Amino acid sequence: MNQEFINALNEIERNKGISSDVIIDALEKALIKSYEKNFDDNANVSVSVSRDTGEAKIYSIKTIVEDVDNKITEISLDEARLINNNLNIGDEVTIEVTPKNFGRIAAQTARNIVIQKIKDAEREIVYNEFINREKEIITGIIQRIDHGIIYVDLGKVEGIVPLSEQIPNEEYKVNDRYKFYIKEVKNTTKGAQVILSRTDTGLVKRLLELEVPEIHDGIVEIFSISREAGSRTKLAVFTRDENIDPVGACVGFKGTRVKAIVDELNGEKLDIIIWDKDIKVFLANSLSPAEVLKVFVNEKEKIARIIVDSGQLSLAIGKEGQNARLAAKLTNWKIDIKGTEQYLEGIQNKNIVAEFPEEEEYINDLLGDFDEN
Repeated sequence: MNQEFINALNEIERNKGISSDVIIDALEKALIKSYEKNFDDNANVSVSVSRDTGEAKIYSIKTIVEDVDNKITEISLDEARLINNNLNIGDEVTIEVTPKNFGRIAAQTARNIVIQKIKDAEREIVYNEFINREKEIITGIIQRIDHGIIYVDLGKVEGIVPLSEQIPNEEYKVNDRYKFYIKEVKNTTKGAQVILSRTDTGLVKRLLELEVPEIHDGIVEIFSISREAGSRTKLAVFTRDENIDPVGACVGFKGTRVKAIVDELNGEKLDIIIWDKDIKVFLANSLSPAEVLKVFVNEKEKIARIIVDSGQLSLAIGKEGQNARLAAKLTNWKIDIKGTEQYLEGIQNKNIVAEFPEEEEYINDLLGDFDEN
């Protein structure tokens, strides 16, 4: 190695942002291993690479002792003072032991170290770029599908969509272009690993931010989202601006905004409801499109009993219980839905008893109306 090596390191530092000290430190460690492998694996040595000339030298490190038991690590005082007359017992002395052909080994090792450090730096740049985009949306082209795992071309890196992050009823094909949610970015030995999702609720949130300026600007806010990917999503929104209709803002003129999101999600239904600080109102809204007659709550245990007209019961519960399930996830409450006929019958048979505030009064009113009829 020579001055050209140092000049090359300085150039790499300027263009790649890799410190020359980092490369030289790594090189010195690698050269120790090379020396031990090629010359003396029992040696106790250090390596010094000149920051000015690039020259590499090997030094044997020995401790000065009265009686030498180990010639590899020890040296007598008489021998040490031939090197430096000021040395004493217990001091360490370094003796240059650089082999004649070590320069060739050093040059090859330096080349490998530089190549590796450049690769590491490039991986780090890509990782830093994508870690800053975690929880955002990105558009990518499906590059290949292997054992059900989708590999997506993101330009500088290849993203992966595990089976658990794929919408069950979506048909993915090579060269198809999709929007994905960047769920997680990992720094691995092979570089940045970008985990993408089509099922995460974050995808719906980011799509809304793209399509609805009022959400992007913070005028309309998203309170919560519950989703069964590929089928249906419920979304609770609100605004502090009395002049803005939060649901209307999300739907857009003639439904254009919500349609763009539904199209991107391949027809997934999107229910948008208004969040209300009154939990009873919020719970009633969460069961949209069903109309709710009465809501009873236990706020401590976050349990609710909701009464709907018998004709609305199947709508409130939804196909295979989906509407009720999504409402429970949206509100983070346990919800028990009863139709009026079912509720009244349960009261008469004493299968249902008042468990919530105001419920006993409501039961008495129902029974009174029933008796009158």
